[in-house]
Amino acid sequence: MRQYTPVNFADVAIEGSFWHERLETVLTRTIPSQHRQLDEHGILESLTIPEPPPPLRIPRNSHAFTTQIFWDSDVGKWIEAASYALRHRRDAGIEAQIDAITEDLARAQLPDGYLNCWYIGREIENRWTNLRDNHELYCAGHMLEGAIAYYQATGKRRLLDVMLRYVDHIAETFGPDAGQRHGYCGHQEIEIALIKLFAVTRDRKHLQLAAYFINERGRHPPHYFDVEAKARGDDPAAFWARTYEYNQSHAPVREQTKVVGHAVRAMYMYAAMADLVAEFDDAELKRTLETLWSDVTTKQMYVTGGLGPSKHNEGFTKYYDLPNDTAYAETCASVALIFWAQRMLNIDLDGGYADVLERALYNGALSGLSRDGEHYFYENPLASDGSHRRWRWHTCPCCTMNVSRLVASVGGYFYSTGPDTLAVHLYGGASTTVSLDGGAVSLRESSTYPFDGSIRIALDPHEAMRFKLCLRIPDWARDVAATVNGEAVDVMSSTVNGYLQITREWRPGDVVALDLPMPVDRIYAHPRVASDSGRVALRRGPLVFCVEGADNPAASVPLIGLPREARLDVDRRPDLFGGIVTVEADGTVASLDDWPDVLYRGEPAVRTPHRFTAIPYYLWNNREPGEMAVWLPEA
Repeated sequence: MRQYTPVNFADVAIEGSFWHERLETVLTRTIPSQHRQLDEHGILESLTIPEPPPPLRIPRNSHAFTTQIFWDSDVGKWIEAASYALRHRRDAGIEAQIDAITEDLARAQLPDGYLNCWYIGREIENRWTNLRDNHELYCAGHMLEGAIAYYQATGKRRLLDVMLRYVDHIAETFGPDAGQRHGYCGHQEIEIALIKLFAVTRDRKHLQLAAYFINERGRHPPHYFDVEAKARGDDPAAFWARTYEYNQSHAPVREQTKVVGHAVRAMYMYAAMADLVAEFDDAELKRTLETLWSDVTTKQMYVTGGLGPSKHNEGFTKYYDLPNDTAYAETCASVALIFWAQRMLNIDLDGGYADVLERALYNGALSGLSRDGEHYFYENPLASDGSHRRWRWHTCPCCTMNVSRLVASVGGYFYSTGPDTLAVHLYGGASTTVSLDGGAVSLRESSTYPFDGSIRIALDPHEAMRFKLCLRIPDWARDVAATVNGEAVDVMSSTVNGYLQITREWRPGDVVALDLPMPVDRIYAHPRVASDSGRVALRRGPLVFCVEGADNPAASVPLIGLPREARLDVDRRPDLFGGIVTVEADGTVASLDDWPDVLYRGEPAVRTPHRFTAIPYYLWNNREPGEMAVWLPEA
């Protein structure tokens, strides 16, 4: 069913300043610093299975649980991100670090192939007894993704072979046959990894195992997590999350119509389901995903592409519940939304998926990584009193490697190929060479996107050939213009599902110019989003903007308002963050001077003129801590 294939990020050269700067930071600072953190926090040591086991670095919580159980997954994600870095340029030091991890894992692996360092080192008698909470398959999935990425980057099979033995053990342990466990992981992820493994091995048993985990999920009675809990002597009714909606196992996946529970788990599951749609031509599963996509994007997504308002379940609550200062909006959730969106996009090239992908990429995900590449957000609120700070590490450092592996592979989101088709999804300065049915085509897209919408695409087929070029027209773009070799194209009549389609015989030296005007737009939330009632947000191109205290020292950010008729000005600031675009406006500020020492009174506060500056949201909290707001009172 999948009609389009993403061009591998290793075949895309990032040349534009925006992503080149982010990519270089991740390659030179983020990935090395993450390895140091893994070492300093004892995570790498845990792979050596020290005897006796050292005291816990992360104490157990009120549920007798410690996030050290997840440490294997953090190592796996780091290997994946570091391997992506190696595909940009080989680095003997990074390879030596991964090879050392590989040998530790090979020594730790049990004769039957089992490989989870927490259980091997601390409670091997309890392996596979608590899939609901303890993430054994999730950890295996991330380690498997790392092994695949390292093999693809270097050709070294040692780690991949270790993980293949583990996958064989998992396939023997889980499945529909008598004597197997009829279960699945409480935290979805291994399904994505197994499908990636199938792409490498072409062994359908890997694909079938991923399908089993998806199709078995939520089947009852009996519910697998109930059976499992009783077997280990626990009362299923005492489940701390209280509902299996938390891990999307409350119903078989094909019967689910509402996005519920833990946001990252949901997005990983939907990404795997989209892969299965493509591999099995599964129309029923595709309809399920389309229903879930509509549910989350029309009722439960932040304007930044953030997901999950609640810290309690790291996920969803009720429709239109999108608070700003308490927004959870985990970085991992936006990253996983991007994974899902890309897979849906490449099924049938619907620009609506690319619009959400871009929104989450430039806002909800990128905000999770500081400009220096060594500080992070786990949560991404849309308002702050100044107490929300970036951190160098976290007791559950999942977001650190998730955002680094995303940025390190960002080139893989720019282009796709299909039957006689070359599709361009993102802009920002990137070149590639692809193979179409008629031969090879080189493409170089040049722009300073996302700060400017003037785009130039130079095409160089190795010989004259006919194919369709599809250029994404973002949902925010109006009055779009395009030319081919200086001759105007009728954009409106040639745009299908958000893509300008140009079919012709292309020749070496052909140039397409695309102009996406970028006025500053006012954005309003659905009337049922109570937190944003009477408020407005600002967006220019793909970037959502926010007002931060560092740029507005003369006023408290929560007191700043934007009158409906105020003009919105764009200011190019080469002096700020290496060169960005800001938005300025003549707003107002609520005066406290004439407000007596009372909480309420019969007249509103006097508002006085105040010119304010807004910066792209992804950049907030990169200077001194301070107040911030995305949504401003329209006053």
